[in-house]
Amino acid sequence: MKKVLLAMAVAMTVPMTAMAWEPTGDINVIVAYKAGSGTDTGARLLATEAAKYIPKTIIIQNLPGADGKIGWTKLVNSKPDGQTIGFINLPTFTTLAAQPGAPFSSHDIVPIANHLTETGVVAVKADSPYKTIEELVAAAKKGNLKASTNGVKASNHTAAQLFKSAGFNYKAVPYGGTADQLLALRQGEVDFTCAKVADVAKLVKGDKPELRVLAVFNTKRDAELPNVPTLGEKGFYPEWYGSARALVAPKGTSPEIIAYYVDAFKKTMQDPAVVEAHKKAGMALDFKDNKELGSLIDAQDKFARDVVNNLYK
Repeated sequence: MKKVLLAMAVAMTVPMTAMAWEPTGDINVIVAYKAGSGTDTGARLLATEAAKYIPKTIIIQNLPGADGKIGWTKLVNSKPDGQTIGFINLPTFTTLAAQPGAPFSSHDIVPIANHLTETGVVAVKADSPYKTIEELVAAAKKGNLKASTNGVKASNHTAAQLFKSAGFNYKAVPYGGTADQLLALRQGEVDFTCAKVADVAKLVKGDKPELRVLAVFNTKRDAELPNVPTLGEKGFYPEWYGSARALVAPKGTSPEIIAYYVDAFKKTMQDPAVVEAHKKAGMALDFKDNKELGSLIDAQDKFARDVVNNLYK
C-alpha cells in the first residue's frame, strides 16, 4: 500500500514539474534609453549577473526616443510570452502614462521586480562659478539660467521643477536621455542639471572631476555623497525625490512566467558578488518583488496625477 501511495505521489509531481515555465530562447530586455545612459548601464550590469540564474542569452534592446515612449510602447505591445520583458523608470513612465492620449497606461504592464532606487541630485559643471546650492539659487532668481533635462516631463525634468519651488524660474532644455543631458552640462551648454546619484557617480570623483553635486533630494545625506547637503538643510525642497528602475512584462503575461523571473532576479540581486558590483558602480540596489513593485507603481501613478502634472501648469 505504501508503495502504491508513493507511486501516486510521484506521478502527481511529474505534471507539476513539466508545467513549470522556463524561457525557450533569447530573452529581449527593452531599455527605452540609449546605450550608455544610467538605465542602460544598470540594465547591462544586472543582465550580465543574471546569467548565473537564467540559462538563456539576455539581450539588451535599446529603443530610445520621445522621452521613453518609443521603447515603452514597444514593450507594452510585445507578446506576453516571457521572451520580452523590459525596464521602466519611475516616475517617468507613470508621468507619461497619465498624459492625455498616452500610448500606454500603468495597466499595460505586469510588475516583476524593482532593481534600483536612486536619489536625485542638483549638479553643476566642476568649474562652475556656483560653489554652493545657495549661490545657484541666488543666480537663478536673477534669471536666465538653463538646465538640461532627460526629456519633457521626464524624471529629471520633474526634479528641476521641484527644485524650482525654491523661488526661481529657469529654461528647461530637453535632451534624448540622461547621458545626453549630462553631456550638455559637461560641455557648458547649460548652467545646471538634476539627475541621480548613480548617473553622476563617475563624473564627480577622481583627480579631475567633471561635475560637482551641490545638493541631494533627500531627508538625510546620501551615503555616497556624505559631504553634500540635502535641499531641505538649506531651506529648499524638503522631501525625498528620485527614481526607481524596475523590470516589468507586457499585460497578459502569465503568473508562472512572472514567478520564474521574480525568483531569478531575487537570487541575482541577493548574490553577494552582485551586491558588491552594484556598490562599486555607485548604484543603489533595491530589490522589491512583484507585489511590492505593484504597490510602488500604483503610488507613482497617483504621484504623477496628483503632484507632477501640477508642476507643469
